[in-house]
Amino acid sequence: MVPISSSAPGEGKLLQELRVKNFGIVEEIHWILGSGLNIVTGETGAGKSLVVDAVEAVLTASADTESIRYGASEAYLEATFALPSGENASPLMALLDEKGLDAGEGFLTLSYELRREGRSTVRVNRQAVPRALLQQIGGHLVDIHGQSEHLSLLNKDFHLTFLDSFAHTRHLRHNFSARATELSQTEHELKALVEQERELARRQEYLRFQVEEIGQAQLHEGEEEELTRERDILSSCEKLKSAAYEAYRAIHGDDTALTSASVLDRLSEAATALRQLAELDAALKPSLEFITDSLHGLEEVARDIHSYADRLEYDPQRLAEIEIRLGLLGDLKRKYGHSIAEVLHYQHTSEAELDGLTHSAERRTQLEAQCHSLKEEMGRIADELSRIRSQASEELIARVDKELKDLNMPQVTFAVSIKQLEAPDGIPFPDGKWYAFSKEGADTVEFMAATNPGEPLKPLAKIASTGEISRFMLALKGALSEADDIPVLIFDEIDIGVGGRSGEVLGKKLWDLARARQVICITHLPQIAALADVHYSVSKETTGSRVSSVIEPLNGESRLKELAVMLAGPHYTETSLTSARELLQKAATWKQANDNQN
Repeated sequence: MVPISSSAPGEGKLLQELRVKNFGIVEEIHWILGSGLNIVTGETGAGKSLVVDAVEAVLTASADTESIRYGASEAYLEATFALPSGENASPLMALLDEKGLDAGEGFLTLSYELRREGRSTVRVNRQAVPRALLQQIGGHLVDIHGQSEHLSLLNKDFHLTFLDSFAHTRHLRHNFSARATELSQTEHELKALVEQERELARRQEYLRFQVEEIGQAQLHEGEEEELTRERDILSSCEKLKSAAYEAYRAIHGDDTALTSASVLDRLSEAATALRQLAELDAALKPSLEFITDSLHGLEEVARDIHSYADRLEYDPQRLAEIEIRLGLLGDLKRKYGHSIAEVLHYQHTSEAELDGLTHSAERRTQLEAQCHSLKEEMGRIADELSRIRSQASEELIARVDKELKDLNMPQVTFAVSIKQLEAPDGIPFPDGKWYAFSKEGADTVEFMAATNPGEPLKPLAKIASTGEISRFMLALKGALSEADDIPVLIFDEIDIGVGGRSGEVLGKKLWDLARARQVICITHLPQIAALADVHYSVSKETTGSRVSSVIEPLNGESRLKELAVMLAGPHYTETSLTSARELLQKAATWKQANDNQN
């Protein structure tokens, strides 16, 4: 059976719906929740606590295979949340962004597939994630008060954040955190410098040798190509000289030659003939001009070639100098780069590093001074944080005491432990002492409580999770209502040992708490159930030989009958119905009056 709530998803509720399949005695449910105070009732053993167990399982992915319904191979749990808005959404949205998870158009669906065989699967918006990440996300969404340990107030790591939110120290704490980050980075750089000091001298000497070696060579780009060309000319000097003279003789001729005419002689003869022709036919003038120009040009070429040949002179000393220089360039390239340009780049890089090493001692002094200055500033901020936290803790204790008295629990004592640990490598306070610190300051904060007179104060996590401690948590939640940004609260077994009169006070506290968040409460008390904004009933349904839990919304007559059963048992009377009707009317009148006040 899959009952559908009459309350459709909408604004004002964070946990939109819960889907459960083959979990415990639940075959399949689809629970659509309402805004404000959601009350769940039902007979003992019907499976009310399975609702809490299912939510916890989908938030922590820590259920064991014994939770899978008998005969099924796997259980499936899914919870859909509307993401909180405003300032309260920042930590959760930052976490989702950091992990690369899509916010899903304002909704977040957490799912958990628990299998008897094989690996279980955890997903956020259909994307598989590690269990630890699911638990981080769940910690921003839901607090469960009851047998569960999924409660931020039991985790002392949250206590400092709660106290700071209550004390409105967010800006001061942010300033301290920024300075702590800066100090960490500065100390990291300083540590690296100190660790490098042993190698510093050797590195400086090595770099200085390399820079001097390259510098003494007085390199310039293109030198190697120029030297190679000059070497090739010197090495082939006689061959070049002979070829040049041969070219000259071919063009200009040789006074010693008795037979063959030179190119210039032939062109000169051709020019003389063309000149005679051009006098008769002007059309040949361009040809005459071309040959005349060519004749002059060849004469100039011949002179250049002759001059080139005359200049060529074999110089073994210069050739040796070039070979030595090219050998030096080759050695430098083998050490520092494939080309002269790369060798020069290496020189510039090494000079920059050498300059940095030369100034490292100066940098170390600067970093040490910066660390000292940051620690002094952090000490002043941490001291102010400690003072404000101490003052706020007194106010918080007074508020919790008032809440406890309202809940008829005057015997319970609440305290806030704020401690500092002296440490010589910490930060200095104005009183001259040095204290260890974290990014939140120098304080370690933990909420403490004693549930009975004469008992010593204990951390909240060490107090047994009973109905009494659940009510204590309600008192603490009420006192921290403005500071605690967990949007969904679930209370199970909060009414153990509570009578009708105290139950009414408890219900009013729950309803008031639900004005700013979504509250789910499993209860046996009609005085609490009458204050519900939305009321659900869990019951057993038998199909064949199998029993399953189902959940359905109660409205009108069905809700009236449920309250009558809670007042008088399954065999309720007309008197019980009248009492239930009066209880609902009284609750409605009170809620309306308090709504008007708000």
